[in-house]
Amino acid sequence: MLKTISIIDSKNHVDEEVKIGAWLTNKRSSGKIAFLQLRDGTAFFQGVVVKSNVSEEVFALAKEAKQEESIYVIGTIHEDTRSPFGYEIEVSGIEKVGESDNYPITPKEHGVDFLMDHRHLWLRSKRQFAVMKIRNEIIRATYEFFNKEGFIKIDAPILTGSAPEGTTELFHTKYFDKDAYLSQSGQLYEEAGAMAYGKVFSFGPTFRAEKSKTRRHLIEFWMIEPEMAFMHQEESLEVQEKYISFLVQSVIDNCAYELNILERDINVLKRYTELPFPRISYDEAVELLQKSGEFPDVKWGEDFGSPEETYLAEHFSKPVFVMNYPKAIKPFYMKPHPTRDDVVICADLLAPEGYGEIIGGSERATDPAFLEAQIEAAGLNKDDYQWYIDLRRYGSVPHSGFGLGLERAITWITGEEHIREAIPFPRLLNRIYP
Repeated sequence: MLKTISIIDSKNHVDEEVKIGAWLTNKRSSGKIAFLQLRDGTAFFQGVVVKSNVSEEVFALAKEAKQEESIYVIGTIHEDTRSPFGYEIEVSGIEKVGESDNYPITPKEHGVDFLMDHRHLWLRSKRQFAVMKIRNEIIRATYEFFNKEGFIKIDAPILTGSAPEGTTELFHTKYFDKDAYLSQSGQLYEEAGAMAYGKVFSFGPTFRAEKSKTRRHLIEFWMIEPEMAFMHQEESLEVQEKYISFLVQSVIDNCAYELNILERDINVLKRYTELPFPRISYDEAVELLQKSGEFPDVKWGEDFGSPEETYLAEHFSKPVFVMNYPKAIKPFYMKPHPTRDDVVICADLLAPEGYGEIIGGSERATDPAFLEAQIEAAGLNKDDYQWYIDLRRYGSVPHSGFGLGLERAITWITGEEHIREAIPFPRLLNRIYP
């Protein structure tokens, strides 16, 4: 019996005859030899079919095979130093499994809309394979990091009755006879978890009804949201930078093949594992932008846009924390600064290379009276937040947390241009198909 293996395991079967289930991504042939480009979901490599070494039937199958036809190939694994993968299979037999006629994504240029309409097939492409494998590694590494650091996972609800970050970006739905919303964030619930278990995190989908078409925005995306009791902001920043460094190093260590497909410079990524990350105040960031000469219209009190965030991160050539933003542009739950009325204790982590904010975090307000006033000032219904205020009434402690946008982190680490590449089926302002 032949051993059936995955392409990725070829290195363990050099000079052995094996069987592999695969799809044909492309081919070229001459009168005497056919080169089959194969994939099986674990990797891509080449099958070589030499006419003089196989039956007429096998060679005919190789020459007639169509793009994305599924087949079993039987053959011997060889090292191939010319290939980025390093191995190929000398084919001795082919078994057809599934037909594929007129596959729509051919080896030519296609427009973005066409590719998005065929996203269910586009996922099979080499670059999308690499991005999704790195996404998977980042998710795996996230669980490893927080488990090692003593966190437990607390799942926040997707349907909520209140808004953590204002009502303008909520998706409304009916919850029987009540109003409900798709979650913007699991943070408020993670705070309850932190008061019960010390250090917790959530990982789940979030939704923002934000009418934005930028390369950084999705309507539905995934968030990793840790929350930590008995922790001030500076300690939280140390967790954040340690987490980012761990993610990047995990991708470097475990996704070299995928990074090579994407032509991502590993030496650049290695810079992002070096700690600590720079820290500047919002005040210093405004001053830096104004002095640059490129942003003469930047005023204190305004949030930064993509060009400003890009400049700040590029100035340091590595991720940078911008701390203590104006209170007026941040959510109600952030702790006020002890010596200033105009800023809150918070920080955004800006990624270099033009990717902007990938983490937003803060120390959380602990005074129930302050929170009630902030909730009312934000135009929210105080009754909806009584459970949240209870967390301050019964054994309140200093606590901090943050949220990492998974797709933004993936886009940055992979070096992709648009965030739509970082999620299997992106939900955009004008797209909910497929």
